Amino acid sequence: MPSDLALKTMNFVHKTILVVSRGKKGWSAGNMPVLKLTTTGRQSGQPREVMLTSPYQSGTSFVIVASRGGDDHHPAWFVNLRANSKVWVETVDEPRHERTARIASADERATLWPQIVEKYANYGGYQSKTDREIPLIFLEK
Repeated sequence: MPSDLALKTMNFVHKTILVVSRGKKGWSAGNMPVLKLTTTGRQSGQPREVMLTSPYQSGTSFVIVASRGGDDHHPAWFVNLRANSKVWVETVDEPRHERTARIASADERATLWPQIVEKYANYGGYQSKTDREIPLIFLEK
């Protein structure tokens, strides 16, 4: 599993690419749209930014995956949004705006997970590395 330092470094590099390219590069990865998610730190109350892929979109909602590379622990951004569902999202097409994060129900996950894994097999590999069920999250307007 990637270390915290590796994950933070990847996010720093990704955000740097966006800044250096003036937003022209960095909005896709692995044929998936990328978004910048800002949560509120559950302990610090400070904004926390992370770059994430969205393997599925439904109407105006983005779906993100709390995989953390198949680690046994949820990513910090997921724990933050579970504590406070008000988040901010920035995409290639939309400047930073507020959304509500909602964890997919068991039925929604059962429907979406096979579709996501069929198109992006790496998520299936992440799930096989851990006993925790990897959550799917809707980011809704």
